[in-house]
Amino acid sequence: MPELSKMDAVAQAELVRTGQARPLDLVDAAIERIEKTNPALNAVIHPLFDAARERARGELPDGPFRGVPFLLKDLDATLAGAPFHAGMRLLKEHAHVARVSSYYTAKIEQAGFVIVGKTNTPELGLTVTTEPEAYGPCRNPWNTEHSTGGSSGGSGAAVAARMVPVAHAADGGGSIRIPASECGLVGLKPSRGRVSLGPQYGEYWSGLVANHVVSVSVRDTAHILDCVRGMMPGDPYCAPAPVRPYREEVGAAPGRLRVGTLSSFPGGGGEVHPECAQAVAGAATLLERLGHDVEVSHPAVLDRTDEQAIGFMGIIAAWVASALEELGTEVGVKVGPDDVEPGTWALAEAGRTQTAGQLVDHLKWLGRYTREVNEWWAGGFDLLVTPTIAVPPPKIGWLGGSPDDPGSAMTRLLSVIPYTPAYNLTGQPAMSLPLHWTSDGLPVGVQLVAALGREDLLLRVAAQLEEAQPWRERRPPACA
Repeated sequence: MPELSKMDAVAQAELVRTGQARPLDLVDAAIERIEKTNPALNAVIHPLFDAARERARGELPDGPFRGVPFLLKDLDATLAGAPFHAGMRLLKEHAHVARVSSYYTAKIEQAGFVIVGKTNTPELGLTVTTEPEAYGPCRNPWNTEHSTGGSSGGSGAAVAARMVPVAHAADGGGSIRIPASECGLVGLKPSRGRVSLGPQYGEYWSGLVANHVVSVSVRDTAHILDCVRGMMPGDPYCAPAPVRPYREEVGAAPGRLRVGTLSSFPGGGGEVHPECAQAVAGAATLLERLGHDVEVSHPAVLDRTDEQAIGFMGIIAAWVASALEELGTEVGVKVGPDDVEPGTWALAEAGRTQTAGQLVDHLKWLGRYTREVNEWWAGGFDLLVTPTIAVPPPKIGWLGGSPDDPGSAMTRLLSVIPYTPAYNLTGQPAMSLPLHWTSDGLPVGVQLVAALGREDLLLRVAAQLEEAQPWRERRPPACA
């Protein structure tokens, strides 16, 4: 049997389909890789090995990924009967387990995947580094002194280290794209309404959150989107239906596209690391070589960064206050400041002090902002290319706050993510691709953004870039 750690999910599924491997072979091999590599990285916090082996021995659904091992992030999707701690010490102390499986999880299992564990995440996904007090920091396999990003940092580290070929990730402000950037992976945030958040929620963070995966290949990202997309009963809305399966977009010609680039800090309110600006310049050159028209241009509204931060954080603060009430009720306690991290409590307090009218004002602003951003695409552009984040992977600890000054962590966080939250606000699909590495070997992602519903276009261009500048053979030092 080929070395499984060198194969993406599509290739591993083919081994099962052609009789070259059994599901249990793939699952046992993934468990061995996790046991070997995870102690140095702290990516997998809930091993589910016995249940995974039992499932692999049984009658799996005859889906396109039958028998392929998969990791579920410990946030944004649930597996009935499995731990669900959301990065919270409180839920860990109460040994909280999920009562129901999310529709996303059910679709993953219906596709034939076998869930072998759950991955590390910051508390409630509220920052872009995975260093929760509850479980400790997740370490980057490219350099273990550095962050994996967040909030899907555990999934990013596990896939980059090839513990599994693909893992669940979710994105409310960049949490698929940022770990993809920092771990050298493909990370697509789908359009709003593309993947159901039910049955627990119709939407989360007022439509900012989307579920998908981080992967080593564009084709895995496309094939899995076919498995998890689609409206479910009770969903409040859905994204426009694709004209054909997303897997058919991989290798399809994207045509000659009009591409805008942005490599400076929007509004001039911060600094962009030279390696991140260089990543965009390299992507622009490659896109031109592939026949696309590239120019420096971006939606002017993106320069109003203070306005964006106020609206973005105002919406999230209200939801955090609600989440602490909901989770406290779930475990039978009233959540207080000693039960959560300082930054979480500060956000919840900000949410509680908002009036209902102020929250409605934020949502009205969201509608206006979305229209202004989309005017740029309606004016003739097909893609916007930016750095995914403004810095290479920061060192562990740099993004942390202190009990006396939780606001300092928020200031640093906003200096890192000037490019990703806008498309959670607008609902547009956005994708990070591993197109650059620093001189000292750290990955730097490039973000591609398309109009609402145009994942097909992103996948075509991403596959074109992957063929022109392959990345799958790059392996981090801490690799299974």
